[in-house]
Amino acid sequence: MTARPDAHSDDWDPFGRHLFNDPSVRALSRVGVVDVGSNSVRMVVFDGAARSPAYFYNEKVMAGLGQGLADSGKLNPRGRKRALAALKRFSMLARSMGAAPLSCVATAAVRDARDGVAFAREVEKETGLKLWIIDGQEEARLSAQGVLLGWPDAEGLVCDMGGNSMELAVVAKGKVGARVSAPIGPFQLQQVKGGAPGVAAHIATVLEGLAEKMGRTHQRIYLVGGSWRAIARLDMERRHYPMTVLHEYRMTPEAVAETVDWIAANDIDALRARTGTSLARMELVPLASLVLRQLVKSFAPQELAVSSYGIREGLLYEQMPERLRRRDPLLEACRHAERTMARTPGFGKKLHAFILPLFADAPPERMRLIRAACLLHDTTWRAHPDYRAESCFDNVTRANMAALSHPERVFLGLALLHRYKNSRSGSNLTPIFALLDEGQQRDAEILGKAMRFGAMFSVTSPEDAGELALLRNTNTLQLKLSKRGEGLFGEVAEARFLALAAAMGAKPLVLNP
Repeated sequence: MTARPDAHSDDWDPFGRHLFNDPSVRALSRVGVVDVGSNSVRMVVFDGAARSPAYFYNEKVMAGLGQGLADSGKLNPRGRKRALAALKRFSMLARSMGAAPLSCVATAAVRDARDGVAFAREVEKETGLKLWIIDGQEEARLSAQGVLLGWPDAEGLVCDMGGNSMELAVVAKGKVGARVSAPIGPFQLQQVKGGAPGVAAHIATVLEGLAEKMGRTHQRIYLVGGSWRAIARLDMERRHYPMTVLHEYRMTPEAVAETVDWIAANDIDALRARTGTSLARMELVPLASLVLRQLVKSFAPQELAVSSYGIREGLLYEQMPERLRRRDPLLEACRHAERTMARTPGFGKKLHAFILPLFADAPPERMRLIRAACLLHDTTWRAHPDYRAESCFDNVTRANMAALSHPERVFLGLALLHRYKNSRSGSNLTPIFALLDEGQQRDAEILGKAMRFGAMFSVTSPEDAGELALLRNTNTLQLKLSKRGEGLFGEVAEARFLALAAAMGAKPLVLNP
């Protein structure tokens, strides 16, 4: 995921040094941002210093500021009133929750409208909020930064489509490269003449031009924006996909083509009812789906990945100190969860040290999941014992965590399920388990049972009670007890040790001091 820190730095070990008490990080404890877009006006308040953003407050109004702009050259009058009312409310809310001053950006509709500057002045007069009217290049940069907040290793093309414009930006090696903006949002397409053929021809002309500028060799396109997310949700519905988490949802070009055809062949109101998508958003989906089809055709990516992070998260990323940006978002979120929710903060690191000998050959991408699991292993202890295992699974698979693919979510969730439950047989979560192959399910079970044993073997420091080893030449799981561990290795601990050995298909061996 991320490069290992230098051994002499403050972040030398697998978990790194806590940054929560750093003043520059603590200043991010509550950050409020507002995005005044062509279709929606949204305020988000981020809370906590974790590298993965926690959403303290999130409210959206589908104002439709940019509706009709291509024809009139001015902001939609009704949308203008709705947006101003929303911004008044946001200003008051921000002050009441300690998130003022808000960072406010206005994008395509306000920057392109003849009355956009006048609207910004009215907003400042009525609400005290100063709108930062950004150009297309800056909008593309901030959206790409939002993707980097969620995917530090992102490489490819970020495509952010709003109501009136589309922004493209290249991301690689943690940096934002070439950027471009074009007026090809659904509100703009509503004004194109010539019916369906005219719209299709216009979309093809614009996107072919963008492909010439940005290149056609990007293997992955990161999709940012509400219309893309609505289409991805429909893709999930068509495929009967067992999860509905949109962030990091992946689509192939073939799946996109099938879903676009499926949308065109079905009643849009019926689809809206099935997915819970708002009417204002769903009305834009047919046009957005035509753009997506041509996007795939013009750029020929191997994969499309949905990002729930965009311009608002890009504004948060803008305020992060560089050393925080370099952190792994997943591990930072897990550290924050352990610090605030576990019975014994800090025990996850000790548990990790105890079970690590069993996973010495694990690749880096698996090691980070093992670290994350150890940090999270006790964060749902307040749940009812009958539901604790499922609660662990749900917390991870549905959590707002970054840098975590859907199979990785399920692996982490399944490991945590086995932290509290010996068997998953007959679980109503079985359809979700299918996102992993049998080998991955077995590996997750082994990790879970290793945590299940280590967490109860010694509730303070398992590595002081014994030492685990996997003797590969004889396929033996060895536990070498210390004098203290000899007294702690009771019948329940022994049963969990034997269950771990059975899951590994290894012979158990206990060595007394």
